[in-house]
Amino acid sequence: MMDFDQASGPDGLRIYAIGDVHGRFDLLQTMHQLIDQENEKLPPRDWVVIHLGDYVDRGPQSRQVLDLLVNASTASARIIALAGNHDFGLLEFLETGDAFGLFARNGGRQTALSYGVDIDFDDAQSVLEGWRALGQAIPSSHTQFLRGLPRSVAFGDFFFCHAGVRPGIDLDLQDPDDLIWIRGEFLNYPNLYSKVIVHGHTPVSDVDVRPNRVNLDTGAFATSRLSGLMIEGDRKFLLEAVRR
Repeated sequence: MMDFDQASGPDGLRIYAIGDVHGRFDLLQTMHQLIDQENEKLPPRDWVVIHLGDYVDRGPQSRQVLDLLVNASTASARIIALAGNHDFGLLEFLETGDAFGLFARNGGRQTALSYGVDIDFDDAQSVLEGWRALGQAIPSSHTQFLRGLPRSVAFGDFFFCHAGVRPGIDLDLQDPDDLIWIRGEFLNYPNLYSKVIVHGHTPVSDVDVRPNRVNLDTGAFATSRLSGLMIEGDRKFLLEAVRR
């Protein structure tokens, strides 16, 4: 079992993890700039940036967020993007046009607006027309990117996923749905796992660092604070992109 204080990353690898973005392209850009500054200040032997999911909905710039991540991850294997439940919610809406699903009722209108499509989810005709228009407006590179998102990744003593893990189940055997949806059973579990879990999904006022997990979701879309964690060997510190 591993706790945060003793946990370390692999030798020679600097790891950055970034919490839920939710359409805040401005904050994601700033966070990437902070990472570039850290790498220039003290160049690592190697590095990766892990995005913990929920790139769309609620904030105003989902299209720009996906543009950045598609281009960056295509250009470099160092840029890793994990799946969040809202990312799959967008795909589900594109497939079904469901006016009562996650996308429709949790900030999907803002995502559609970022693609130039206005949908009133309380109007059936608007939903039908908007569903068709959004399907045409979203580039295939964006949908392919979202469909290909992995649910988790591990480096050294750390396991990264969007929502968390189910206690009592080996990390290699986790239900894919739990990795993007779980809350209560995971958040309330006091014991250690085989690795420290780094996650988002559940907004907190400040980064929540516990012996068994780190929650990096500081509600960027509403707070204008996007949080990150840097790990290098046994050294760890927090990063924050802020817009006043």
